[in-house]
Amino acid sequence: MDKPEAQPLYLKVKRHILDNIGSGKWAAATRVPSENELVKSFGISRMTANRALKELSDEGVLVRIAGVGSFVADRHVRAHPLEVRSIADEIRERGHVHRAEIIALQRVRAVGELAEDFGVPPKSELYCSVIVHFENDRPMQLEDRYVSPKVAPHYLEADFSTTTPYDYLIKVAPLQEAEHLLRAVMPDERTRKLLAMKRDEPCLLVIRRTWTHGQIASLARLYHPGSRYEMSGRFRP
Repeated sequence: MDKPEAQPLYLKVKRHILDNIGSGKWAAATRVPSENELVKSFGISRMTANRALKELSDEGVLVRIAGVGSFVADRHVRAHPLEVRSIADEIRERGHVHRAEIIALQRVRAVGELAEDFGVPPKSELYCSVIVHFENDRPMQLEDRYVSPKVAPHYLEADFSTTTPYDYLIKVAPLQEAEHLLRAVMPDERTRKLLAMKRDEPCLLVIRRTWTHGQIASLARLYHPGSRYEMSGRFRP
C-alpha cells in the first residue's frame, strides 16, 4: 500500500497555533511565536513560517502588527448597545492599538433623508467626516458622521488622526441626549473595501444621533464587520 502523503509543514504550524488557541492556552491578544521562533521550533524555512502566519491573519485568527508581532485576534469585539463611547477608548481598554484613517472631511448639503434625520431645512450646510478606525491595524469601524456647524464651527479644522470625533465633540458640544438605532445591513462596495470584508458578509450598523443644548449636534452611521463585532448589554428593570 502507498504511504499517506505527509501534511505540508505550513499546515502543521497552523494546526499548532490553532490548537493552542482552541485549548485556551493562548487567549485573545496573546503574542504568538514569531517567524524566527517558528523556524527554530519546527526546523522550517522562513517562507513556510510566514505563510502559516499570513493565512491565519487572512482568516481573522491572528492580527499582525508590523515590527511588533502576531497576536490572537478577538473573534467578536463587544460593545454595550446603549453606551456612547469613543471607539479609541474601547480599543485601548482591550490592550490593543488604535489608529484612524481619514477618508473625507468636507462641507455637504443636507438633502432628502439626511435633512429629515438631522432636523434641518433641505440644502442646509453640514460638516461631514468619513473615518476608518483600526484595531491592531485591522479595520473595525467605518464612521460616517455629519455635524452641525452651529454647535461645532471648527470641526473641519480638527486633527482626527490624533483625536476622535467623539472626543472632540464631547468638549465643544457636551452630550445632553443620545439615540441609537441598530440594523443588520449588507454593505455597499465602498464600505466592504474600507472594512476589508468578504463579499457576502453583513454589517452591524449603529445609527447614532446626539443632542446638545436642545439641538441635534451630530448624526453618525457606524459600520462594523458582522463577523468581528457584536453588541451586548445587561439591564436591571
